[in-house]
Order: sequence, then structure tokens, then C-alpha cells
Amino acid sequence: MPNRRPPYRRRPAARRPVRRRTPPYHHSRRRPSRRQQRRDARVFLLAAGTAAGLALAWAVISWLLVNWWALVVLGAIAAVGGTVWVHRYRQQQAWDRVRQQALRYGLPELDALHHRDFEYAIRDLMRRDGCTDARQIGGAGDNGADVLATDPLGRTWVIQVKHRKDGDRGSAVGTPDLQRVNGTARQLYGADIVLVVTNGRFSTRCAPLAAQLNMHLADRRVLATWSRAGRPLWELLPKIPAPRNGR
Repeated sequence: MPNRRPPYRRRPAARRPVRRRTPPYHHSRRRPSRRQQRRDARVFLLAAGTAAGLALAWAVISWLLVNWWALVVLGAIAAVGGTVWVHRYRQQQAWDRVRQQALRYGLPELDALHHRDFEYAIRDLMRRDGCTDARQIGGAGDNGADVLATDPLGRTWVIQVKHRKDGDRGSAVGTPDLQRVNGTARQLYGADIVLVVTNGRFSTRCAPLAAQLNMHLADRRVLATWSRAGRPLWELLPKIPAPRNGR
């Protein structure tokens, strides 16, 4: 039998993949952050405030240019007020000098003070004696100095203050206190006179060390004379350096 070719069968067409239509891309607008919003609000308020201030200033200047007599009145009021203030300030200074010159302390009064108030009392006694720039600096980081002052003869005083609640019955001031203030008084503060003053007493080793370090000590006895009699320290302490200004 002759070979018979199989009948031709048409192959089905291959299906093409369906292409999905992608939606068009939309640029999303990013909202500003809260920080940016607050920054923009501050800038807006600043600009609005500046504009309002300039407008107000221009309105005031325009009004004053028309009503020039107001400037004269304001100037007169300012002059009178300034004169009164200067007069009261000078009067207050005069009363302060009178009170300082009459300042006296008794030892029981000094013993009853808090240690910080005792430092202020020493400052006030220095002011009474003419050290107008005397100031209390005691506290954290004072580098051993509690009171700084310049006397009328130009000498710089660096004073360490030691208060004893029980007076001379309390613990004695020792050499470490002297060494502490001596290590900083001249280097940091340019001291001419380094003084340690107490309402108590010093240990027996303090006097020789003070002489060796060229320091001065004011114990309870010296303090009593200074605070009650009104004599300045430079008249009570021995071997005080010569004045800086040559007086």
C-alpha cells in the first residue's frame, strides 16, 4: 500500500501574552514635616512682627514731626527724671559711706554669724576702712580667697576667712589653710598682702609658717580691735608691704 500522508492539521496559533496596562505614574506631592511647618510659621510671624513694628515706628515718627512740641515735653520730663535719679543715687552713696564709717562689730555678734555672713562682715570692715572695691568671692571655686580688696594706698589684699562658731574654744585654724591660700593668692590674684582672719585661734605652727611665707594672721584678739576700734588692718598688722603708689 502506498504510504499515505496524514492529513494536514493546522496548528493553533500561539497565544500572545496579555500585556497589562499600567496606570500612569502620578508624582505624589510630599507634605512638609512638622518641623518645617513650625519653621515657616516662625518666619512668617517674624516677618509680620517686623512689618508691624516698622509701621508703628513710622506712624510715631510722623506724628512727632507734626506735633513737635511733644518732643520738647518728653525731653523736659527725661531731664527732670534723670536729675532726680542722680541726686538720689549720690545721696544713697553718702549715707552708705556714713554707715560704713560708723560700722562696728562686737565679738559675740561675729561669733553668732553664719560663716558666709562672716565673710560679708569682713568685706564691710574693709570697705569701712576705705577699700571701696572690697568684694566677697568665697564659695565653690574660690581658690582659697574669700574677700578681695584694694586699700587706699594701692595694695591688693587677698583674705581667707575662717569662722568658728565657738570662737577661740573651737578648733584651731591649721597650716593647711595657710598653704591653700598662699598657693593661689599671688599667682591668681596678684596679692600684695595675703591675710587669714578668724574669730578663733591659730595652731602653734601657723605663726612660723606665716612668717616663712610672708603672710599675715589676724586672730580673735586682732579682730576685736579691728572691728570695735575702727582702726584699719594695715595699722594693726606688723610688716605690711610699702604702698604701691609711693605714698
